[in-house]
Amino acid sequence: MLIDLRSDTFTKPTPAMMKAITSADVGDDVFGEDPSVNALEEKAAAMFEMEAALYCPTGTMSNQVAIKSHTQPGDEVICDKTAHVYQYEGGGIAFNSGAQVNTIDGVNGKFTAEQVLTAINNPYDVHKARTSLVCVENTSNRGGGGCYTINDITSIRKVCDDHGLMLHLDGARLFNALVANNEKPSQYGKVFHSVSVCLNKGLGCPIGSILIGKKDLIKKGRRIRKAFGGGMRQAGYMAAAGIYALDNHVERLAEDHAHAKQIADALREKSFTGSILPVETNIILFEVKNRPAKELVEEFKKHGVLVIPMTPTQVRMVLHLNITAEMVKKVVKVIESISH
Repeated sequence: MLIDLRSDTFTKPTPAMMKAITSADVGDDVFGEDPSVNALEEKAAAMFEMEAALYCPTGTMSNQVAIKSHTQPGDEVICDKTAHVYQYEGGGIAFNSGAQVNTIDGVNGKFTAEQVLTAINNPYDVHKARTSLVCVENTSNRGGGGCYTINDITSIRKVCDDHGLMLHLDGARLFNALVANNEKPSQYGKVFHSVSVCLNKGLGCPIGSILIGKKDLIKKGRRIRKAFGGGMRQAGYMAAAGIYALDNHVERLAEDHAHAKQIADALREKSFTGSILPVETNIILFEVKNRPAKELVEEFKKHGVLVIPMTPTQVRMVLHLNITAEMVKKVVKVIESISH
């Protein structure tokens, strides 16, 4: 049996989630008549104490809908140089919104309010693109699952308010951050103009992401989602999985965080391990010494453990709900068995 630590997107529905899927009450969501989709959107909006929500098939789509809703062609979007919206969404900011990106060189995927301030273009300089949006990623994928705190984000929001900018959260793994920092969704609803939350990672759904914001933003976003090809019909089968996940899979994320720390502790004892980014949630990202990362990946595969090379010198492991305590023990033994 393979132990798959390549990503938390490899999760499969639990039996209880499958029961929720197969018993879902459905309709046509494009007509606004899918009761399960409507219930999920209302639930997500209420959790964040925001006005409305929009169910999308993917986190990339919910991010891209938000960015297009907040910008005009020729605008500039500020984000970290490692941000998912910049690195892993197919050039969507340019392709979908006609906007360009100004990247910040943050620390482990996180930047400060002061860095945002220095990245804002002079709105009266006709040579410059108009800065209109700041995107924050929490947790940071390329930052090894590192978390912003709500105080960090509140400072960034003040800079945005002072300069008339919108603030979007790519919260693909936001609930990991909330559990790790003992924070509440409503705290984030108060500081962001829009929030994207993936359901198909640590929360364990097959597909799905929620975009949350004010009613006017979501109304605009619904039209953009349709233009992007994201208008689904009996989407309630998948929305029911999202409702189940929000009710049952949030607190258990702490188990994934604990498992990640166990594996990181074992890695620190090995000579092939270089620096490891701080393990705050469910992601382990470490440098490989004395060999290419791909070579170490193949060594793990020989022992039945799948991991991924993030760069020529870095390997990533991601914990999720399908990885049991027994599997973690096996991974630790595999690490101990690799000699160099």
